[in-house]
Amino acid sequence: MKIIRPTVFVPMCADIFHHGHMNILIKASKYGNVIVGLMTDKGAEKYKSKPMIKYKNRKLIFEYLDIVKLVLPLNGLEYTKIAKKYKFNYFIHGSDWKNNNQSDERKRLISAMKLWKGKVIDVPYTKKISSSIQKKRLK
Repeated sequence: MKIIRPTVFVPMCADIFHHGHMNILIKASKYGNVIVGLMTDKGAEKYKSKPMIKYKNRKLIFEYLDIVKLVLPLNGLEYTKIAKKYKFNYFIHGSDWKNNNQSDERKRLISAMKLWKGKVIDVPYTKKISSSIQKKRLK
Protein backbone atom coordinates (compact mmCIF):
# COMPACT_ATOMS: atom_id res chain seq x y z
CA MET A 1 0.00 0.00 0.00
CA LYS A 2 1.39 3.38 -1.01
CA ILE A 3 0.86 6.16 1.49
CA ILE A 4 0.33 9.65 0.15
CA ARG A 5 2.35 12.42 1.76
CA PRO A 6 2.38 14.19 4.07
CA THR A 7 2.99 11.27 6.41
CA VAL A 8 2.48 11.45 10.16
CA PHE A 9 4.09 8.75 12.28
CA VAL A 10 2.64 8.02 15.72
CA PRO A 11 4.38 5.38 17.87
CA MET A 12 2.24 3.55 20.41
CA CYS A 13 2.16 0.50 22.62
CA ALA A 14 -1.58 0.86 23.26
CA ASP A 15 -1.72 -2.19 25.46
CA ILE A 16 -5.12 -1.00 26.63
CA PHE A 17 -6.51 1.36 24.01
CA HIS A 18 -8.14 4.45 25.55
CA HIS A 19 -9.29 7.99 24.75
CA GLY A 20 -5.77 9.39 25.26
CA HIS A 21 -4.60 7.31 22.29
CA MET A 22 -7.55 8.55 20.26
CA ASN A 23 -6.74 12.18 21.17
CA ILE A 24 -3.24 11.79 19.73
CA LEU A 25 -4.53 10.10 16.56
CA ILE A 26 -7.10 12.84 15.97
CA LYS A 27 -4.47 15.56 16.39
CA ALA A 28 -2.06 13.65 14.15
CA SER A 29 -4.65 13.34 11.38
CA LYS A 30 -4.72 17.14 11.05
CA TYR A 31 -1.14 16.98 9.70
CA GLY A 32 -1.59 14.24 7.10
CA ASN A 33 -1.88 10.49 6.64
CA VAL A 34 -1.44 8.68 9.95
CA ILE A 35 0.93 5.73 10.23
CA VAL A 36 0.96 4.01 13.62
CA GLY A 37 4.20 2.46 14.79
CA LEU A 38 2.89 -0.25 17.07
CA MET A 39 5.20 -1.83 19.63
CA THR A 40 5.53 -5.56 19.20
CA ASP A 41 5.22 -7.65 22.34
CA LYS A 42 9.02 -7.93 22.63
CA GLY A 43 9.44 -4.24 21.79
CA ALA A 44 7.11 -3.22 24.59
CA GLU A 45 8.91 -5.46 27.07
CA LYS A 46 12.21 -3.74 26.26
CA TYR A 47 11.11 -0.42 27.70
CA LYS A 48 7.81 -0.92 29.54
CA SER A 49 6.43 -4.29 30.49
CA LYS A 50 4.97 -7.38 28.92
CA PRO A 51 1.71 -6.35 27.22
CA MET A 52 -1.57 -7.81 28.42
CA ILE A 53 -2.92 -7.78 24.88
CA LYS A 54 -0.95 -9.51 22.11
CA TYR A 55 0.46 -7.46 19.22
CA LYS A 56 -1.80 -9.04 16.60
CA ASN A 57 -4.90 -8.04 18.60
CA ARG A 58 -3.69 -4.50 19.26
CA LYS A 59 -2.85 -4.18 15.57
CA LEU A 60 -6.36 -5.25 14.64
CA ILE A 61 -7.82 -2.29 16.57
CA PHE A 62 -5.74 0.19 14.56
CA GLU A 63 -6.42 -1.50 11.24
CA TYR A 64 -10.14 -0.91 11.74
CA LEU A 65 -9.76 2.78 12.52
CA ASP A 66 -10.33 4.84 9.36
CA ILE A 67 -8.04 7.54 10.72
CA VAL A 68 -5.05 5.12 10.53
CA LYS A 69 -3.69 4.43 7.04
CA LEU A 70 -0.97 1.92 7.96
CA VAL A 71 0.40 0.04 10.99
CA LEU A 72 4.13 -0.72 11.17
CA PRO A 73 5.72 -2.94 13.85
CA LEU A 74 8.20 -1.36 16.27
CA ASN A 75 10.65 -3.60 18.09
CA GLY A 76 11.54 -1.10 20.79
CA LEU A 77 12.51 2.56 20.92
CA GLU A 78 13.82 2.58 17.35
CA TYR A 79 12.17 5.86 16.37
CA THR A 80 15.22 7.40 14.70
CA LYS A 81 15.93 4.23 12.74
CA ILE A 82 12.40 4.00 11.34
CA ALA A 83 12.19 7.75 10.68
CA LYS A 84 15.41 7.63 8.62
CA LYS A 85 14.02 4.72 6.62
CA TYR A 86 10.65 6.31 5.76
CA LYS A 87 11.44 10.05 6.06
CA PHE A 88 8.13 10.91 7.70
CA ASN A 89 7.00 14.52 7.40
CA TYR A 90 5.83 14.56 11.02
CA PHE A 91 6.51 12.46 14.08
CA ILE A 92 3.92 12.89 16.82
CA HIS A 93 4.19 11.68 20.39
CA GLY A 94 2.55 12.45 23.72
CA SER A 95 4.49 15.08 25.65
CA ASP A 96 5.29 12.57 28.41
CA TRP A 97 8.37 11.39 26.51
CA LYS A 98 10.25 14.62 27.17
CA ASN A 99 11.13 13.48 30.70
CA ASN A 100 11.07 9.70 30.73
CA ASN A 101 13.14 6.80 29.38
CA GLN A 102 12.42 7.95 25.82
CA SER A 103 13.96 11.44 26.15
CA ASP A 104 17.36 10.53 24.65
CA GLU A 105 15.71 8.90 21.64
CA ARG A 106 13.55 12.03 21.23
CA LYS A 107 16.70 14.20 21.02
CA ARG A 108 18.28 11.88 18.41
CA LEU A 109 15.05 11.86 16.40
CA ILE A 110 14.75 15.66 16.36
CA SER A 111 18.31 15.96 15.01
CA ALA A 112 17.77 13.28 12.37
CA MET A 113 14.47 14.64 11.09
CA LYS A 114 15.99 18.10 10.55
CA LEU A 115 17.99 16.55 7.68
CA TRP A 116 14.83 16.26 5.53
CA LYS A 117 12.91 19.10 7.20
CA GLY A 118 10.71 16.69 9.15
CA LYS A 119 9.13 17.93 12.34
CA VAL A 120 8.67 16.33 15.76
CA ILE A 121 5.47 17.43 17.49
CA ASP A 122 4.74 16.86 21.17
CA VAL A 123 1.01 16.54 21.83
CA PRO A 124 -0.08 17.40 25.38
CA TYR A 125 -0.45 14.19 27.35
CA THR A 126 -4.05 13.36 28.27
CA LYS A 127 -4.16 13.73 32.03
CA LYS A 128 -5.17 10.91 34.37
CA ILE A 129 -5.26 8.20 31.69
CA SER A 130 -2.64 5.71 30.54
CA SER A 131 -2.45 2.00 29.86
CA SER A 132 -0.32 1.68 33.00
CA ILE A 133 -3.06 3.29 35.11
CA GLN A 134 -5.66 1.04 33.51
CA LYS A 135 -3.55 -2.06 34.20
CA LYS A 136 -3.26 -1.11 37.88
CA ARG A 137 -7.02 -0.69 38.09
CA LEU A 138 -7.57 -4.11 36.55
CA LYS A 139 -5.26 -5.76 39.08
